[in-house]
Amino acid sequence: MEGLLLYDLTRGGRPYQFAGRANINQLAVFGQDSVTLGGLTLSLGFRFDDYRGLTDGAGLQPRGAFSYLIKPTKTVIRGGFSHTIETPVNENLVVSSSTGSGGLASNLFKGNAEQQPIALGSRNQYDAGIQQSLGKWALVDVSYFRKYTRNAYDFDTLFSTPITFPIGWKQSKLDGVSARISSIDVHGLRVYATMGHANARFFGPENGGVIFNSNLSVGAYRQDHDQVYQQNVNVHYQPKKDGWWGDFTWRYDSGLVVGAVNNLGDALGLTADQQAMIGFYCGAHRASLNNRITNCDSPQYGAARINILPPGAENADHNPPRTKSRHIFSVGVGTDNLFHAERIRTIVRFTALNLSNQAALYNFLSPFGGTHWVQPRSFQAQLGWAF
Repeated sequence: MEGLLLYDLTRGGRPYQFAGRANINQLAVFGQDSVTLGGLTLSLGFRFDDYRGLTDGAGLQPRGAFSYLIKPTKTVIRGGFSHTIETPVNENLVVSSSTGSGGLASNLFKGNAEQQPIALGSRNQYDAGIQQSLGKWALVDVSYFRKYTRNAYDFDTLFSTPITFPIGWKQSKLDGVSARISSIDVHGLRVYATMGHANARFFGPENGGVIFNSNLSVGAYRQDHDQVYQQNVNVHYQPKKDGWWGDFTWRYDSGLVVGAVNNLGDALGLTADQQAMIGFYCGAHRASLNNRITNCDSPQYGAARINILPPGAENADHNPPRTKSRHIFSVGVGTDNLFHAERIRTIVRFTALNLSNQAALYNFLSPFGGTHWVQPRSFQAQLGWAF
């Protein structure tokens, strides 16, 4: 980038100097109460915030929820609403509020710094759910949520470091559904399964940050915690109360959004290390730390750990690229009272995670979290005492 020349120490540049300070003052008053009328339970509350920082704002935030038990069918229905004021985190807030749209690399380094403090956000959130007993053997619980936020804020991660900078978006729309099915204890056997789906849509333009690796200015895109489907199944067996138990877990993820590689050109622009991370290949040519792929004329290209969409198929909102789906299996055995003592219990546990040793990515070059791998096959042993 030409604008970096002034700060490139290898070419006679000088260190970038930033000096800024601000006071963040926030006053909050809140209260809540609940009342039960037969099978109906109501919970009502309010909160008032007065925020004085780089931006100022104040407001009353009402919230309420209810649950109702239908005794003949053992059904519980519930719902809730809240209106909240969202405040950006304080860490690195001063520098993020001095960079403007696109972050530091897009503005300060080009000499056209903007002063756009990250604004306060306001959110309306709706929740609903139902819980139903299936005879005396199982319990089903389904939940739905929807969040709409104006001036939604998030984080910009500096490369792959844990250093983060708050950023803001014009708005966000998040919704999802989750379900849990759990059984009773049948002669020491218990089974439960959880399932979920989440939409995480954010709308530009973006404001703040340092190096934001996205060229979005307006429109909608999906963040990397958007996932079509995920599930977790657990089987636990303990024939005796103080005896040994066994545990089996099956985790499935359909794949989170990967915004850094939208097409073949993006993959070719990665470093050798990054290409090796995603398992990039072009025909019989596979990327490695010592073998970066710089061009690809074969129609047989792709990646082992992310989906690279064909030309014209990518869409940041309706068809974003994602990590590959994966199945992860883990087992464990243990006891919570090895010597069957009454006063001091000895706890012993052995766990094997990711039995198939599947190499998979949670996300890749996320501007909000960097790159994270699924934990490889590992074994854990725990010894403890409970008094």
